[in-house]
Amino acid sequence: MNGKVTSARTKLERGRSALGPALELVHTGRAPTRSVLTAELGVTRATAGAVAAELEALGLIRVDSRPAAAAGSQGRPSHRLSVDDSGPVVLAAQVHADGFRAALVGLGGRIVATAPGCLTVSSDPAHVLGAVVEAGEALRRESGRRCVGAGLAVPSAVAEPEGTALNPLHIAWPAGAPVRDIFAEQVRAAGITGPAFTANDINLTALAEHRHGAGRGAQHLLCVATGHRGAGGALVLEGRLHTGSSGLALEVGHLPVNFEGRPCHCGSRGCLDVETDPMAFLSAAGRAPGPEVGLLHQTAEMLRYEYDDPAVRAAAEALIDRLGLGLASLVNILNPDRIILGGLHRELLAADPDRLRAVVADRSLWGRSGGVPILACTLEHNTLVGAAELAWQPVLDDPLGALA
Repeated sequence: MNGKVTSARTKLERGRSALGPALELVHTGRAPTRSVLTAELGVTRATAGAVAAELEALGLIRVDSRPAAAAGSQGRPSHRLSVDDSGPVVLAAQVHADGFRAALVGLGGRIVATAPGCLTVSSDPAHVLGAVVEAGEALRRESGRRCVGAGLAVPSAVAEPEGTALNPLHIAWPAGAPVRDIFAEQVRAAGITGPAFTANDINLTALAEHRHGAGRGAQHLLCVATGHRGAGGALVLEGRLHTGSSGLALEVGHLPVNFEGRPCHCGSRGCLDVETDPMAFLSAAGRAPGPEVGLLHQTAEMLRYEYDDPAVRAAAEALIDRLGLGLASLVNILNPDRIILGGLHRELLAADPDRLRAVVADRSLWGRSGGVPILACTLEHNTLVGAAELAWQPVLDDPLGALA
């Protein structure tokens, strides 16, 4: 009798330990059916069915036990699995040079609602983060959804474990501002339950693209991107962000690509940060910059609609060569199996993909490294989706514990 009880308890514990991995498989679209879930988890059909039923009872996924069969298929189709569109959400927030945005994001990276904020960011982080949390809480009240956590993306390296913004160069915050503590305090004050997290915006772009976009399936994903000013990078290894010993890894913006180039904020000269961003492009093209909040849009429009202009083409080729040199150095150091580009870098790739890939291949070691795929980021609002991934992680790790 005791043996049967022990066996039943072991099966129950095994099933519950599979809840998190199962939820992540559905969340990232890697287990669209129960049969795929069974194979991915390496469990019996009965265990996979019990796990799916438990996640459905928690309001996290939906199980369609009678899906329509595909044309020409034989046999009974497997139960289809999808995230529950009416399930809980998390608050995702982003602060950048041209303001902030708040959103509610469900599982699967699906944005439920968004609220754009002001177009200027004050020098007081508490004021800004209070406003963005207030906007998010208004969305939550209007939706009536359960909110289980919050995530914030900031345009700065975020030191671990302190959670301080070390270099918010393009917003007027003081260096070393305790953004994680401020954000968590504002979240609690708004009555939002669940943990609050803060991280660098490019890191979160990479995480979102790895789970739901152009980086899906990569084992060693390198992301390099620009905003209105500057450039950043991130690395996702085996599904997790590589942030280094204190959260400061992959500061690729300070990789030299032009030793006679423009002075950089870091004290060096010719860094990727100031040689491949929108200001660098406009300077190379001999164009006057518009308002800072529109620099990325201004340069993207030029590349899309004025590429026949000799000055625009020459500027693009110069930045592509600098970007390619930087990417080749990173390929030689990191050996990624995929590179994704965002912001102006994505537009440069679209303008002349062959040139960029040729520069990377020419400067890469061992031949094979030069063939690494270089793709454009594909998700809309990928930084917000990445901020949501931070907040969803405790649920993905332990659905029962996080939602208790």
